[in-house]
Amino acid sequence: MYRLFEKKLQSWKNGGMRKPLMVIGARKVGKTYTIKKFCEENFDNYIYFNLATDREIKNIFEKKLNDKMIFERLELCLGRKIDPKNTVIVFDEIQVSKNFVSSLQYFSKSKNPYRIICTGNLLGVKMNRISNACPCEKVKIEYMYPMNFEEFLIAIGKKSLSKQIKECYLKMSLMPELEHEEAFNLYRKYLCVGGLPESVNNLIESDLNMLSYSKNVISEIVDKYIGDMDNYVKSIIETKKLKKLYYNIPTQLITDNKDFRYNLIDEDGRKRKYEGPINWLLESNLILPSYEIENVKLPLNVSRDNFNLYLNDVGILTRVSHTNYTDVMLNKKFKFRDAIVKNYVAEEFTTNGIPLYYWTHGKNARVDFFVYNSDGVIPVIVKSGGDVRTTGLNAYIRENHPPYVIRLASTNFYFLHGIKSIPIYAAFCVKNK
Repeated sequence: MYRLFEKKLQSWKNGGMRKPLMVIGARKVGKTYTIKKFCEENFDNYIYFNLATDREIKNIFEKKLNDKMIFERLELCLGRKIDPKNTVIVFDEIQVSKNFVSSLQYFSKSKNPYRIICTGNLLGVKMNRISNACPCEKVKIEYMYPMNFEEFLIAIGKKSLSKQIKECYLKMSLMPELEHEEAFNLYRKYLCVGGLPESVNNLIESDLNMLSYSKNVISEIVDKYIGDMDNYVKSIIETKKLKKLYYNIPTQLITDNKDFRYNLIDEDGRKRKYEGPINWLLESNLILPSYEIENVKLPLNVSRDNFNLYLNDVGILTRVSHTNYTDVMLNKKFKFRDAIVKNYVAEEFTTNGIPLYYWTHGKNARVDFFVYNSDGVIPVIVKSGGDVRTTGLNAYIRENHPPYVIRLASTNFYFLHGIKSIPIYAAFCVKNK
């Protein structure tokens, strides 16, 4: 499968590869597969180590050793010499090693041209816990997310449709009706299966037929996420809070409250009780935070007390909310429809490097997201159903006078009366520029 993340790997290669590259992302987003594929296609020599299974390799990093001593022991384990100038070394599952991350500084400082890529699960948690010893300035860190809708289209053999969507977006020209309907049909399938590669592969193996697609794929991945909470959080009490919080997020997304509410998790829910679990899920890349903007004028004044949380993959949200796939595919009005669609947009924007912010005023006025480009701060509203009216925005427009509003909805492309209407399947085209 082609991943857009390969561009970041290529950028690291083109930049000389002097700093070790650390790839951070949630479990099952495709980190290992993408890194291996990139190395096979771009280097004559690469070596792969899995610290979870290669005990001898893991043990090398359990003692304080300089780069030369580390490489000498790696060579002894391999039984051959390593040419650091012409070899890329991949270390996977590095979270199992207590000292691996801090050892990266020796590779970065060394005069030898080491080419190091490392990855693993829960690296955000690990980096936070060893922040004092973490040589962050000595490492290039890149974040990897589930496949966005563009990658999904490429994976299922619809690259030409993806290209056509981007062309219509740039020109703000109408998509032909047949392709427009096809894009919406595939978008709804994406809402069901999400962007985790195993789930997408299962859909491909099912000939893109949702009736043949196995729901168990996502359920098993969620079980592994929950398993990480059991395995990597020492306190049973904290683990219970993590699970309760994680499964509460879908409920938070469908309430009438504008912001996340701790007391919706349990009756005794308070910030001091759940701040730690929220940070753990953030550092694990399992959730995406969106913060309320108090002042839209630049620089943006962002509240850290008022926020919303989305899951890292829309397919997971659809599954754990027990939403019927048939309801999604037939575009029916169902309980979690708005939440699922906004979660999808949050993912697309996050993949494109767009920070997630929202704005509220009174009971009805709300801006779901923002984009900052050469035109200024542009409000983005999301419409999941057939009603594309922008009522409730008058307060924002009167107060902030945006040059236009972006509306992601079920309409085709057009620009009229200050509304740039974009089919919601084209959310991956929206970028900060």
